[in-house]
Amino acid sequence: MNIKITADSTCDLSQDLIQKYDIAIVPLFVIKEGEEFLDGLTITPAEIFDHVAKGGNLCSTSAQSVGTYQDVFEKYAGSYEGVIHFSIGAEFSSSYQNAVLAAEEFDNVRVIDTRSLSGGQGLVALKGAMLAPDAASLDALVEDILAYREKVEGSFVIDKLDYLAKGGRCSSLMALGANLLNLKPCIEMRDGKLMVGKKYRGHFDKCLLNYIKDRLDGRDDIDTSHALLIWTVVPDETISAVREAVRQYGHFDSVTEVIAGCTISCHCGPGTLGILFAKK
Repeated sequence: MNIKITADSTCDLSQDLIQKYDIAIVPLFVIKEGEEFLDGLTITPAEIFDHVAKGGNLCSTSAQSVGTYQDVFEKYAGSYEGVIHFSIGAEFSSSYQNAVLAAEEFDNVRVIDTRSLSGGQGLVALKGAMLAPDAASLDALVEDILAYREKVEGSFVIDKLDYLAKGGRCSSLMALGANLLNLKPCIEMRDGKLMVGKKYRGHFDKCLLNYIKDRLDGRDDIDTSHALLIWTVVPDETISAVREAVRQYGHFDSVTEVIAGCTISCHCGPGTLGILFAKK
C-alpha cells in the first residue's frame, strides 16, 4: 500500500532513517524562559544544555495543537491510501489525544500510541514504515504495528538526576542522595510508563558497560535485526567502549546511533544513554 508515515519529533530517528523511509516529522514545542521553540528546527539539545549550564531555568516541552495535526494529515490524506501517525506515548504528552482528535476528520488516517518515547517510539515508527508497502489493508497494518509495539524494549541510564529533580520528576533529596552514593539509575519503559529499574553504582563508564551487558548478554529472545543506540552528551571514548560492548553482547545485524533530541535532553540532561530493540 501507498501509506504515508508521520511521527512526532520525539521519535529521535536519525536523518538517514527519516529520509530512507520518507517519514514526515511533526515538531513538538520546547519552552525556554517562556518562549516557544520548535524541537529540532529552532532549538537544539546543545542550546538547551548551554542555557541551563549558564544558570538558565530548565526548559520544558509541550504538545502540538490539534490544528497542526489537521494540517499535516490534510497534506497527505488525499494523495496516499492511508496515513499513520506515530505519537509519543499518551502517558507523556497530550500530543496523542490532539492527533486523535485531528484524525477524526479523515477516513484514512490512523494514530498509533507508541506507549514510548525517543528510540522506543522510533522503532515502532520504523516497523510501520517497513511493513507498509506489503500491507493488506490500513487496519491490518495497524494491528501488526500494535503487536510489534508490545515487543519493544526501551531503557536508558542517567549519570546524574539533576535535570529530573529540577523538572519535578524526582525529589531534590533523592537526586542528592543518588549523586552522593554515585548511583546511576536505569529508567525502563514498561506498559507505557517510565519506571526505575536497576540502580548501577560507580563511574558512569563502568555503569554503562554493565548496563549493556545486563540488557543483551545471554539472551535468546532478542530480535537481532536492528537496534538503536541513543545518547545525549557522553564523551567520545565512552561511546566507543559502549559501541564495542554492544557488538560483543548484542550481535545485531545493524545498530543505528542517534544523538537524542530535545525532549530527552530537556528532562534527563547530559549523560544519558540507552539501547533500544525489540524482542522476538
